[in-house]
Amino acid sequence: MKRFGRLAAGVFLTAGILAGCAGGGSSSGGGDKGRITLYSPETPDFTKELAAKYEELHGQKVDVHYAGTNILVNQMMAEKDNPKADVWYGGGGILPFEAAVERGILASYIPDFAADWDIVENGIKLKHQDGKYVGVELFVLGFSYNTDLVTEAEAPKTWADLLDPKWEGKIQFPNPAASGTATLMVMDQMMQQGEEKAWEFFEKLVKQANSIPDSGSAPTKAVAMGEAHIGIGFDFMAYEQKAKGETVDFIVPDKTPVLVNPATLIEGGPNAEGGKKFMDFLLSKEAQQIMADWYHIPINPEVESKTPLTLEKVKAHAVDLDIDWVNENYDRVRNEWKDKFQ
Repeated sequence: MKRFGRLAAGVFLTAGILAGCAGGGSSSGGGDKGRITLYSPETPDFTKELAAKYEELHGQKVDVHYAGTNILVNQMMAEKDNPKADVWYGGGGILPFEAAVERGILASYIPDFAADWDIVENGIKLKHQDGKYVGVELFVLGFSYNTDLVTEAEAPKTWADLLDPKWEGKIQFPNPAASGTATLMVMDQMMQQGEEKAWEFFEKLVKQANSIPDSGSAPTKAVAMGEAHIGIGFDFMAYEQKAKGETVDFIVPDKTPVLVNPATLIEGGPNAEGGKKFMDFLLSKEAQQIMADWYHIPINPEVESKTPLTLEKVKAHAVDLDIDWVNENYDRVRNEWKDKFQ
């Protein structure tokens, strides 16, 4: 098994308004001594902290531009003939990166740290086969629950458990017509059960829900506020709430999507050498520690997860996603959801 396999420790978002932060100004050329421009839909305070640490270590400014994933992709497409970004990091997992591969906006670069990783291991795609992106952390799709309202013993342990009559009117999950998190949920069930049975499953799940918000993080926040007993979302959403003192915990379903959250170098970006150095940095102990401090699952084995989840603990739960099928059917499935449920 290659180096990634020996790791023993921690391993589409709603649209925002494009805004510059962390460093200010615009990117300039000049090789690796110029500014680095980072596009990211991740939490602004989190990405600003990453940028500040890079600046502290390397003495090179990083301009962070925040927006929702779809807005950033559209921005990069509009800038294709004159790219402004050097690095794109984050987007709720690999799906938006996979979709962007054919659009000609991603360059090939894999940091040395990840050079000997397998492309796919234990059902988790770690990096693109042509080097168009590399995973820098892990996200797990599962169930948050309010510990004042639900005991760990009675919390659902499988996707089928969500259909138990005791959860009627007590579940929230994001709207697959708006949320990439929820689209992933639907497509995973289709791959596991077949499309006909998956649609039957979701017809029942919709009846269990008291709300189906557009935001991927909204169900977890509703659980924290006691507005739902169970919420579907990514692991870090629950652990962020728990760290704030909310009565929230997280269940990793028996079989569920486990995705790397990637970074990529932008084709033709103004500071390619600086962009490569920033991607190297994202896999370093210093950057991985910041990710862990924000309750993400780190991928560098020298950094300890701040949550109960590590690569070793979650890889047995990972389903083998057919990424090609996802890419080919993503829009169709979202449109069918709209036709059936909206």
